[in-house]
Amino acid sequence: MSTNLQDRYAPRNRCFGCGPANDKGLRIKSVVQGDEVICDWTPERHHEAFTGMLNGGIIGALLDCHSNWTAAWHLMQKQGASEPPSTVTAEFHVKMRKPTPSTRPLRLSARVVESHEARATIEATLSSDGVVTATCRGVFVAVSEGHPAYHRWN
Repeated sequence: MSTNLQDRYAPRNRCFGCGPANDKGLRIKSVVQGDEVICDWTPERHHEAFTGMLNGGIIGALLDCHSNWTAAWHLMQKQGASEPPSTVTAEFHVKMRKPTPSTRPLRLSARVVESHEARATIEATLSSDGVVTATCRGVFVAVSEGHPAYHRWN
């Protein structure tokens, strides 16, 4: 798959982290590569905690949204569906390993480590120049009609 998941399946999504339609958001572009989902993203100065270093909340948003899309893609493939289910974050834990520079492109990488009927556990990393600066483990679940997030990407 060469097209990023967000533009392909949710072009009108306004999510701060991953919505293509949010001009002030992070607008990540997650791409499937084998059994991983990757994203290259370049910070801007207003994403900094202080000069040269990325804000921790931005790090959390990047890992959360990228992991959520990894889970949605996985569950879609598992179900043989033509579009991803509406998934939400049930829990996620971020570990800051090293300061994350804001002065160069970053790479997000995520993979499924456990999967059940309508949920997936994802492990993800954020790295700079090949050095892992933050990790995340999260559980993401598909929601059904009646949940506020159901079909929120449309």
